[in-house]
Amino acid sequence: MQAWVLLFAVLWYLPRVGSQRSSLLSKEGFIYGQQEYAGSDRINITKTGKLMVKDFLEALSGLYTCTLSYKTVKAETQEETVVKKRYDFMIFAYREPDYTYQMAVRFTTKSCIGRYNDLLFRVLKNILDNLISDLSCHVIEPSYKCHFVKIPSDGLIPELFIAFQVNPFAPGWKSACTQSIDCEDITNHNILQARNRIEEFFRSQAYIFDHRLNKTLPAMHFVPHSFQVIRMDSCRPGFGKNEGLHSNCASCCVVCNPGTFSPDVDVTCQTCISVRIYGAKSCQ
Repeated sequence: MQAWVLLFAVLWYLPRVGSQRSSLLSKEGFIYGQQEYAGSDRINITKTGKLMVKDFLEALSGLYTCTLSYKTVKAETQEETVVKKRYDFMIFAYREPDYTYQMAVRFTTKSCIGRYNDLLFRVLKNILDNLISDLSCHVIEPSYKCHFVKIPSDGLIPELFIAFQVNPFAPGWKSACTQSIDCEDITNHNILQARNRIEEFFRSQAYIFDHRLNKTLPAMHFVPHSFQVIRMDSCRPGFGKNEGLHSNCASCCVVCNPGTFSPDVDVTCQTCISVRIYGAKSCQ
């Protein structure tokens, strides 16, 4: 799967040389003429002098050099002067972050002790998983704790505090990306849809509660307005965020530099002095 390209210190135009301008300089600032370059078939220079990089992989990140050689001509004497310019710039592979959602809800219960709490917890997880399974999303890291909450009119009420993550990488998720190179767009679209469905599910639970105020409520029911959701970013292994180094794209997951690595879906590249490549996934 290809990554996108992040460039630093790329100069797309030639500066003035004294009071002369290169006869090869177009109105847009691109260079016309013969171009020579060394590299793989991933790199190409267009007729207008644009450097094009395709199917960029994290291992291709690093320092690149562009050397320009051109002539300036004095109009009065037709004297030609050869000018050579060298430009060094960095290219980094980057990805858009993957999104997951941390969610939390509360349910009332009869007691903090008893098997019904575990049963509700398992049933709720199954309902949510079934709700989003067609999106290649699933619920991970579910947990719950029982606490007593003081209600002014009812005293201490036991409630279940349930937390879980919604993740876009359920088994078989890659099949949704086989026809697209922008896999992040697909997974992030799916996880957004999953979030919306789960929000709607708990909104319907609140609706049921509001329309049963004059009737007996079950001992275990959703606590209105208790649903909370927080978006969490993650990076693929070999990538991480670094606002200090890449301030112009602080939200990007940029390939880990030599001397660092990222083995999981964290957003930080860890230090490892033995690593000498870009995009390392382990400390070797």
